[in-house]
Amino acid sequence: MTDIGRRTMLGRLAAAAAVAGAAPLIATAGTTAAGKATPPGPVGGGRLKQSLSRWTSKAPLPELCTRLKALGFVGVDLLYADEWSVVQDHGMAVSMGYPAKRDNFIEFGFNDPANHAQLIKEIETTIPLAKRAGVKSIITMFGNRKDGIDDQRAIANCIEGLSKVAPLAAENGITLCLELLNSKVDHHGYQGDHTAFGVAVTKGLNSPNVKLLYDIYHMQIMEGDVIRTIRDNIQWIGHFHTGGVPGRHDINGTQELNYHAVAQAIADLNYQGYIAHEFSPSRPDPFESFAEAFKICTV
Repeated sequence: MTDIGRRTMLGRLAAAAAVAGAAPLIATAGTTAAGKATPPGPVGGGRLKQSLSRWTSKAPLPELCTRLKALGFVGVDLLYADEWSVVQDHGMAVSMGYPAKRDNFIEFGFNDPANHAQLIKEIETTIPLAKRAGVKSIITMFGNRKDGIDDQRAIANCIEGLSKVAPLAAENGITLCLELLNSKVDHHGYQGDHTAFGVAVTKGLNSPNVKLLYDIYHMQIMEGDVIRTIRDNIQWIGHFHTGGVPGRHDINGTQELNYHAVAQAIADLNYQGYIAHEFSPSRPDPFESFAEAFKICTV
């Protein structure tokens, strides 16, 4: 074989291998404890399971599910219990559920012992519902700062309160995810505004069923250096949210983060949870923004 012929054959083999490597990963569907079908793993989404936060779309939930599924999404994020069955009936996952409907959901957190009784009751009520529905993650909050509760006391308070529900979460296969938010732009006064704060809580609990919801948008505003931070703390992270910085819009080249590189770094860590897009779409057709975000984070 001539050198030219050899190079041609090698080129064809490389191209075939690239196409094979780009094939979507399709996992076998199962069933929840309630008998509902669970969605497969990443379909056309590479190594990451992608979902979309419910609040980002004004479309009726059944329509949202149908259109997201067609784009390759496998889940819908941040849903109340009375919405779970709608999503699951469309063959999609509830990637994260709420334990309660409250106007003060973000501000009312585990940093203040005065909140513990109500928060624990809400979580204890929701965990059995989540188990029956096959919902694996429930969101909760650190809460807003209170007079007389500095960071060290707040960390201790969070550990104390969450230690009372972590065993029940573990028993039922549920992960409680504490969200990190920025206190600079969107949530003034929020105490869980740095990764180190959240990690101190999760380390103190040392439970595989209490982890961080690492919101990339919020932590870029507060800290930057998100890829290094994610790599250093992936064992404490159970969920991700996205959003363009600044403005919390589309995650494309109009903002400062390279979300494809961030997604690549997360996937390289063999992360098995969801990455949920949580931004206000800027296009007239929001589903164009959702499709673009899905493509950017397909790695």
